[in-house]
Amino acid sequence: MKIVCNKSDLVSGVSIVSKAVSNKTTLPILECILMEASAGTITLTANDMELGIETNIKGNILEQGKIALDAKLFFEIVRKLPDNDVTIETDSDYKATITCEKACFHIVGQEGSEFPYLPEIEKERSITLSQFTLKEVIRQTIFSISDNENNKLMTGELFEVEDKKLNVVSLDGHRISIRNIELKESYDSFKVVVPGKTLQEITKIISGDAEKDVIIYVTNKHILFEFDQTRVVSRLLEGEYYKISQMLSSDYETKITINKKEFLDCIDRASLLIRESDKKPIVINITDNSLELSISSFFGSMEENILIQKEGRDILIGFNPKFLMDVLRVIDDEEINIYLVNPKAPCFIKDDSESYIYLILPVNFNH
Repeated sequence: MKIVCNKSDLVSGVSIVSKAVSNKTTLPILECILMEASAGTITLTANDMELGIETNIKGNILEQGKIALDAKLFFEIVRKLPDNDVTIETDSDYKATITCEKACFHIVGQEGSEFPYLPEIEKERSITLSQFTLKEVIRQTIFSISDNENNKLMTGELFEVEDKKLNVVSLDGHRISIRNIELKESYDSFKVVVPGKTLQEITKIISGDAEKDVIIYVTNKHILFEFDQTRVVSRLLEGEYYKISQMLSSDYETKITINKKEFLDCIDRASLLIRESDKKPIVINITDNSLELSISSFFGSMEENILIQKEGRDILIGFNPKFLMDVLRVIDDEEINIYLVNPKAPCFIKDDSESYIYLILPVNFNH
């Protein structure tokens, strides 16, 4: 194989696929990136058998072929090459020569045909949305997946399509995040649970451009994201996702409207007095047109009042401050509505059209 390509194209391609390189494997080939030059296309692939990424890069193919190169070493080498054209040539013993200006590396590769290709995905069920929308939807829900591997389904997100609607849901046992998206056209219904790791890697790769689309294909076992020159294939999490509809009651005893930034800044200040391990709740006292937030810990105490609009009863309730801040950071609205029932029932933060719904369980406190 012999190819010539631009350093920046090579770096960006290797950077994209290296997100699927396995770092805890007994199969050395999975620590490699496959580079393949054939039919006028240079393709880079990485695959840890859960997540696989393939991307095409621009360049000239002087001789077709393929080779598997150690991902970490290859990435470090191409990153540190001069900004110019890079020539990569391989011989029959799978040795690769990488040349750029006066720098010349010789590294040992592995036979390309040993590398596990990405699974072929049937393209029967799909949806199309903008890269911007997908990136936003993940950002606005990913924080409430669980990192507890004992409960696999909670480590992923539900993607549910019905007609012209996409619902994305995540939960960790203390909170639920839901985003409802209006799609441009109607699609066949499907329901899949996508691993959180896959979604986190997707957000690092997609540009978030509102003018560029991503097509998502699903089968019973896999999900495929296709965008620009890249394909990301992931296994799905198996099992029936939690039925959350019965948790989403529209009853409330108290509704408040509050300035989002003021509320977020206030909780942020209060959090100065607690350490992660403290598990100290912030206590919120809602009375007519006023929300008083207070916290007391080993370090001291703090109170602050915020003006609000209120409908319904007064209420005194405690929350984990981090859970509130996670939600407030991802909502773009200037003012938000919070619905409460009693100090033991979850609160809901949602907009009028329910394009987002966040449910947070309260915590007990001594007052």
